[in-house]
Amino acid sequence: MVLFSKRINAVVLFAFIGGVALFTMPAAGSNLDVSVDDWGATPEGHEIQLYTLSNKQGMTVQVTNYGATVVSVKTADRNGKIANINVGFDSLDGYLLSHPYFGATVGRYCNRIANGKFSINGTEYTLAQNNGDHHLHGGEKGYNRVVWSARVVRRLGGIGVEFSYESVDGEEGYPGNVSVTATYVLTNRNELVVDLQAETDQLTHVNLTNHNYWNLSGVGSGKIHDHVLQIEADHSLAVDAGLIPTGALLEVEGTPLDFRTARAMGAQIEKNDLDPNGYDHCFVLNSKGRRQTLAAAVTDPASGRVMKIFTDQPSLQFYTGNFLSGSEADGGNEYQTAFCLETQHFPNSPNNDAFPSTLLHPGNRYRHVTVHAFSAE
Repeated sequence: MVLFSKRINAVVLFAFIGGVALFTMPAAGSNLDVSVDDWGATPEGHEIQLYTLSNKQGMTVQVTNYGATVVSVKTADRNGKIANINVGFDSLDGYLLSHPYFGATVGRYCNRIANGKFSINGTEYTLAQNNGDHHLHGGEKGYNRVVWSARVVRRLGGIGVEFSYESVDGEEGYPGNVSVTATYVLTNRNELVVDLQAETDQLTHVNLTNHNYWNLSGVGSGKIHDHVLQIEADHSLAVDAGLIPTGALLEVEGTPLDFRTARAMGAQIEKNDLDPNGYDHCFVLNSKGRRQTLAAAVTDPASGRVMKIFTDQPSLQFYTGNFLSGSEADGGNEYQTAFCLETQHFPNSPNNDAFPSTLLHPGNRYRHVTVHAFSAE
């Protein structure tokens, strides 16, 4: 049942991030629309909605308040054909399974924390160990498995949905009550803006990301080996067998991790002796998170679709869907038929003083903005 469908007309001219005008707000008659549909309920009885954002170029983005999740992203190829390029499920049922974080907001801390422990001012906190001995993506019930509140917003140059969640003290072992928002905005320039924010009432660690899986040829189009990738990174993080950073930085030059010059994802994927399964590596961005800048660009030669990622975060996790098995929980998606480019802080930063800090203080605000810009050539 469609609850509402409303065209938004905005009059604000500019949105600012870090003092720089990045996006132009839409004028009247901009054809930026949003509609919301009932999408079922969780086993606990929480009602779930599906929001559809659309722009004047025919691009649509669907998001849901379950896990503050991106469900689909539909864009045109070089011939104007629209296809979904974001891996997800057609119904809520798939997201209620133990799926691989398709499109989800991940937190309170994305990626890994060694041995599920960290200390703040001499107090040790024990987290859920849901990845062997380690803590991964917020634990057994991270932000991807909770129901968020939602409201339609006009900001960052477009129309979107702001999801909010109150993460309580002790949740998955973390200290502090944390108020979190995850906002998804679609612009008329075919940009999907992801704005993640958090505030706390006591010292805690926060590192949020969005876990979109992409196939620019269209979901179900086969392996992503021919996608051409460029990453603005001279270094990656050295990791141990459990994918925990050792603290060392590795130069990518001359290795299978060297994407400074654009090349096919599959060109050296089998030579990647750092991980025999494929790519699952954290790249240290040259900008080091000091400003909103280009982090990566992907081109699909088959469709002509291009995705550029801009972020203010210091690192980017590149993952090639190495454990997609074609199962029901994986939405039928097979091995290496989708990729992730997750903007974030370094894994295990709470246990490595040499890494940029992820410690959030009361009175301060965590903010992470990433822009996905789509085009075709």
